[in-house]
Amino acid sequence: MLDNTVSAAELKRRTILRTDWVPCNSAFIDCRTPGSDRKQNYSFIGVGVSQNSEQYVNLEENHGFNLGAAGMPNGVTNNLHLHFTAEVFINFGGEFLIRWGAAGEQGEYLSTDGDVISVPSWIFRGFTNVGPDDGILLTVLGHDVTGGIIWGPSVLKEAESYGLYLTADNRLIDTVAGDQLPQDVELIKPMKQIDIDELTPYTPAQMRERVTQNSDRVWVPRPFLCSALPGGGAELALVIGYGMSEDRRAMPRLHEPHHFNLSWLRARVGDGMLTHRHDQTQVLVGKAGRWRVTLNRGDDQRTVELGPQDTLSVSPGSWRSFELVETGLGRPADSDLGELLVVNGSDGRVRVEWDEAVVERARKAGWVIDPNGYLAPASVMGTATDDD
Repeated sequence: MLDNTVSAAELKRRTILRTDWVPCNSAFIDCRTPGSDRKQNYSFIGVGVSQNSEQYVNLEENHGFNLGAAGMPNGVTNNLHLHFTAEVFINFGGEFLIRWGAAGEQGEYLSTDGDVISVPSWIFRGFTNVGPDDGILLTVLGHDVTGGIIWGPSVLKEAESYGLYLTADNRLIDTVAGDQLPQDVELIKPMKQIDIDELTPYTPAQMRERVTQNSDRVWVPRPFLCSALPGGGAELALVIGYGMSEDRRAMPRLHEPHHFNLSWLRARVGDGMLTHRHDQTQVLVGKAGRWRVTLNRGDDQRTVELGPQDTLSVSPGSWRSFELVETGLGRPADSDLGELLVVNGSDGRVRVEWDEAVVERARKAGWVIDPNGYLAPASVMGTATDDD
């Protein structure tokens, strides 16, 4: 594996604090539609599906997925649209009524804080903030190039009445602001009913299977080689894909390929995940508590602290460790747990390489990694023989 040492400038470039969020109020064609005109779109990693060429992107480097957010006051709606790649919502606060179907007729789901919702590709979906406060839905989109989106027919027709049009090359044309309709590129036309009728329907029960609520999380108590060591006591809840888990019994709630894997990691103060690295892209988002992330080893170590809604992109091949240093942020003050959202690139397992000192300490504590990359008792592995 390529040894990647992260410089101070690189760490700063890859750190996206909550204070670094830059909203776009005209990212989509429904930005003047009453009830949708106050939503804010954020693009943290990759441009996502924004249709505004002036959308601010915090980090444009390809990760294999896009990360962004929708910020919405009470009563604001994101209208029905269709994605070609995976779209996953992570509720970071608020109550959102999510609906699906070309007219929103197939079903509804009321999402609350902590939900992870994987919406199938090639279906229309939309959502409204029905809670009393401003809400934040984090969004992870599969692949670097998502292909854009298709809006519901009624959304396009209503946008025209406000002087907004969408071109076939995904440009938003605002005739009220003085834009001219292009002569060299066709305008997007509403999807035909015959094609809408071919889309796969989903019942509320089927969609519920794609939701991971707080109560659905299955926490793996010893997910890593470092789990038995002081400072390494983090637990892991797999949501999409197998991710970094080294427990051979751990099963994700969703196996379907998304082009990324997603899990929750939690710990108490002083605990986390000891020094390790892997060869996939990784994004950490603070959900609760304050986390100290340390990159590099030896004299080159650099640290950054992540609170709720702070984000860090960790480059492939760089050594890293996570430690919870404070609770009470993003959770009730009496909670002794902190949470990180962990997103890694790829659909396959993420094979972790541990620092040599961690490997030796784990062996002395009775644990090793077997040839398949899973935790095993050192006493049992010592009795194994190699095949000739």
